[in-house]
Amino acid sequence: QVQLVESGGGLVQAGDSLSLSCAAPVRTLRSMGWFRQALGKEREFVGSIDRSVGRTSYTDSVKGRFTISVDNAKNTLYLQMNSVKPEDTAVYYCAASFRPIAIMNRYEYDYWGQGTQVTVSS
Repeated sequence: QVQLVESGGGLVQAGDSLSLSCAAPVRTLRSMGWFRQALGKEREFVGSIDRSVGRTSYTDSVKGRFTISVDNAKNTLYLQMNSVKPEDTAVYYCAASFRPIAIMNRYEYDYWGQGTQVTVSS
């Protein structure tokens, strides 16, 4: 069983920056992603990384503001969030799979973290 543990959430103001971390065995995982779920809404894709080619993908609403990266030495996946907006408020989840998957599809991921709350005030 693979454990994913997110951290770094909190309350910030619009325009601030925030970095989320996900502790995971990143060196062995092929596909890793970040999703978020706002209150009363479905869980949605934020961004992902295909470890085999190092390619990242992002949903349009966060392009240019959010960045995904991996630190192999620390076994950690990151989501750097800049210029945050109130609409970024949600519980953020990291997800992973050992397989090559359709990375924007949340049903493809095999492992999930418990989530970390991000609240952006206006």
